[in-house]
This record gives sequence, C-alpha cells and structure tokens, in this order.
Amino acid sequence: MEPKLDQERQQAHQLPVSRSLALAPVEEKKITPETAAALDRARASLARGEGIPHEEILREFGLTK
Repeated sequence: MEPKLDQERQQAHQLPVSRSLALAPVEEKKITPETAAALDRARASLARGEGIPHEEILREFGLTK
C-alpha cells in the first residue's frame, strides 16, 4: 500500500474515534472514600517519580507464574 493511502486511512480512523469519544456520555459515579484515598496515593507516588514495577503489574493481572 502507498504511504499516502496508509496515512489517509489512519486519519479517517482517528476522526470517527475522536467523534465517538466526544459524543460518549459522561458517567456520573460517586467516588468512594477508599477510591479517593487510592487516587491520592497514586498521584503522590507519580509526583515523586515513583512507578509500579512491571512484575507487579503482570502479577496483578495473573500474567506471571
């Protein structure tokens, strides 16, 4: 396929995706105190430049033995 055609297809795909996201309804869910605390801990961790080790993520999703 020609590079220009690939680029045009990619742009065409991005437009419907962007439109779908813009038109999607906003979910109005209340945040529990536990979720708010977890979000605060995560934000603080990111602000300190900390992250979650790759192995921990894999373990959380059951992708390690």
